[in-house]
Parts: sequence; C-alpha cells; structure tokens
Amino acid sequence: MTGGDPRAAGGDDGSGVADLVAGVRHRLAAEGGPVTGRRVSAALRESGRVLGSAALAELDGVVRAEIVGAGPLQPLLDDPAVTDVLVNGPRDVWVEREGRLERAAVDLGDAERVRGLAVRLAAAAGQRLDDARPAADARLPDGTRLHAVLPPVADGCTLLSLRVVRHRPFALEDLVRDGTVPPGVDGVLRGLVAGRANLLVSGATGTGKTTLLSTLLSLADPGERIVCVEEAGELAPRHPHVVRLLARRPNVEGAGGVDLGDLVRESLRMRPDRVVLGECRGAEVREVLSALNTGHDGGCTTVHANAATDVPARLEALGALAGLSREALAAQAASALHAVVHLRRDGGRRRVAEIATVARDPERGTLVVRTALAAAPDGGVTSGPGWADLARRAGHRGEAGGSRGPVGHVPGSTAVRGARG
Repeated sequence: MTGGDPRAAGGDDGSGVADLVAGVRHRLAAEGGPVTGRRVSAALRESGRVLGSAALAELDGVVRAEIVGAGPLQPLLDDPAVTDVLVNGPRDVWVEREGRLERAAVDLGDAERVRGLAVRLAAAAGQRLDDARPAADARLPDGTRLHAVLPPVADGCTLLSLRVVRHRPFALEDLVRDGTVPPGVDGVLRGLVAGRANLLVSGATGTGKTTLLSTLLSLADPGERIVCVEEAGELAPRHPHVVRLLARRPNVEGAGGVDLGDLVRESLRMRPDRVVLGECRGAEVREVLSALNTGHDGGCTTVHANAATDVPARLEALGALAGLSREALAAQAASALHAVVHLRRDGGRRRVAEIATVARDPERGTLVVRTALAAAPDGGVTSGPGWADLARRAGHRGEAGGSRGPVGHVPGSTAVRGARG
C-alpha cells in the first residue's frame, strides 16, 4: 500500500494525531537519550498505526514538528521567504515576508497550547520559562532566535517572536545587483577587505548586517584563517578556512555559561588571521577592541545603531558595561576601527547607506565618525569629509570628489557614480 490519509491514524478532528504524538513522546522518554528528528521518525514508523507510505511521510513532518520543531509554526519557519514569525494569540499569527508583515492563516488552538509551545521551545534552547521566570531569550538548535513572554507579563496570551537564520551566502555582485550595495561602493568594500581594515558593520535590527559581513569575509584571502565568535552560527562566508566559537548560556541552575568576551580571548590563541565577533552588544566590546588594537588587523564586528553618527554613543554605552570610561573607549576605538559600514532598511529594501571613518576629537577626546561615502535610496553616492582617509585605507588611487562622488578606480570595482550633494 503506497497511499493513505494521515487521519487514518485517528479521528478527523486531529485527536488521532495528538494521540500519536503523545505515544511517540512516551516511547522516546522510555528509551532515554537525546531527542532527534531521526529518532522521532523511527518511533513513528514503529508505532504500527500508519499503513500508507504517503500518510507516513505526511505524518512524519507533523510529528517531528510537534516534538522537535515549532509545531504548527514549522511550515512558516521553513518558508524561505519568511524572516520572522510573530505570535500574539492562538489565531493571531503574523510573518514578515520580503520585508513586510502579513497575517498567517494558522490556528494554534487556545492560549494554553501557545504557552505549552513556548515552554517547549525554550526548553529545547536550554532556557527556563515559567511563572518564576516569565521571559526567555534564546536560540533554538537550528539557530532560530526565540523570544517568549508569558502572562501576566504578556497581556492576555503568551507572546512568541521567532527570527529565522538563513545560511545563504551571497557574492558581493549579488548584493550590487539587488541594490543592497550601490554600484562602485563594492570596489571600496573590496579594497577595505584586501587592505585588512578593521570594520564595524552597523544598522538597526533586520537591516542585513550579518549578510553583509558574511559577504565581506568571503572576499578574504583563501590563505587566511578566520575565527568567528558568535552566540549562534549565523555567519556563512564562502571561505575555505573558517572556524567558530559559540557562546553557551548558563543552564537552568545558572552554571556552565561561556560568554562572548571569554571566547574573544580564546580566539587570540588560535592563530587567527582575522578575528570576527558576530555581534557586539555587551561588555565584550572591551575584548574585541583590545584584540583589534594588538596586531590583529582585518577583524570585524557588528553593532546595533540607527545611524553611523550614533555609533560613538552606542559604543560608549557598551564600554560602560565593561567599566571603560568615555575617554578610554574613544582611545581604544579610534585606533582599533578603521571604517563603519552602516545599513538601513527603506520600504523593505536593505541597503548600505553610509561608510564612515573613525577618529578621536583632538579637543574633547571623544569618539567621532566622519562620513566618507553617503548613498541615497536611488543609488547615487556622494563623498564626505572622511573620504580621503577611507580612500587611502581602501587603496583607492583617485581623489576625493568633494560634493561629487569619488572618482578613480579600486581594483575589481566599477566607478562610484558622482551625484550632487
């Protein structure tokens, strides 16, 4: 028999599937050991309740989603066009698809089932989620970011936010073609990577910082060793020699945690040619700036900021968490960072909006960024006061064009278009 209705496992109302899931869970618990998709499929086949191969294949996906996946939300997470899944209630589910929010036709049952799903996902990520700790911020085993809040902190129903990590590498030419990188700016970015500049990629949430950083790392010399330090393995550069160190959160007893600052220090003992911190959002700013100040050129990190001009304030806030004064942070950052690449999202489109240089104000001793290139939404690029320094760092042989776009040639690039500022 090669076909069959999956509802043959039970009633048409779905109670049969629920009973089947409960049976598979019971079998796995009795056997012990880690719960994997392969073990779930084996337990399902051995249940003896599904005869048709087509029904078995369909139920396999359903049961695996219920036990090791996100249940009814799993098809949304598997959709390559979806970046975020947001649950406000049992029948109030939204997705972000191609930069825009839209309602999804998903029924999660009732508020109790939404809570149960959130608790199970948090447990899969090694986090506690209950009345004593009603919020969880974690990463699922596949790298998906999970945030969950239980009532009464969440008003009415458990709130779930899931952000999907897509391990799809892009070539720089791809980003130019889709408008993320303006024509000509690609050559400047290539020059910065080839010149082993230390780069800070900034932008708000969802602007494509990780995607751009992965693309830039793909440009590194194949003979270099890249050590990536991350909370989850999100960076996906096309490069033959990449190793990763992943942070580990403390367990439910508060033990066993390994933070990003520890891992940055460990990375320096691993003979890195480039040290990369996937995201800097805490006291680890001290370690990464120290690393970039001690001969480890070509390093990169990302930071959340609304504009390139906000980067100094953002770094000062992070430095305060590490016990660095404003002056100490400025001294470290000015010598460690060579350029800031800032991204924006306009109407669902992610794009490089600015490249700036980093310096220390000689009078006040504070950190400042100076615009080198500014890109308009239509792709026009103009140069700013930081262009001369950036051009030298990128190996650009042309001169700054003032209010007109920079001209000249960076090897492997097209000319940056001039545009009146």
